[in-house]
Amino acid sequence: MLDVALLPGEYAVCRLATDAALRPALWAELGDSEVVSVSWSIDGVSVICPAARAPAEAETDWRCLRVVGPLDLAVTGTLASLVAPLAQARVNAVAFSTYDTDHVLVPAVRLGEATAALRRAGHRILD
Repeated sequence: MLDVALLPGEYAVCRLATDAALRPALWAELGDSEVVSVSWSIDGVSVICPAARAPAEAETDWRCLRVVGPLDLAVTGTLASLVAPLAQARVNAVAFSTYDTDHVLVPAVRLGEATAALRRAGHRILD
C-alpha cells in the first residue's frame, strides 16, 4: 500500500521545440505542493507543470498524484503499482519521477475513476 497525495490544482503537459527558451517563471518559487518536470530529447522539450505556469501551447486539464516519499532508489515496482490499476480501469496516465518520488498525471475528468481504481488496489489517497 502506498500513500498517494492528490496535488491541488490542474497540471499541464506540453512539448516545445528543442531550441525553445524556458521562462524562469516556470520553476521560480515553487510551492510545497507543486512540481515541474522538464525533459529534453531529440524530439523536443517535454514540460509538466501546474497549469497556471504552463506555456501557451500546453495541454491542460490533468491532475497530479504524488507518492508520499521520499522513496529509496532501490525500491522496485512503485510506479507499476500505480499505473497497472489505472490501465485496468482504462484511465490514461502520464508518469514521471523525481529523485525522491514518483508522480502520475490523470485526466481531470477521470480523477474520480482514477482514485477509485487506486483505492481498490490498496493505496490510500490523501487530499
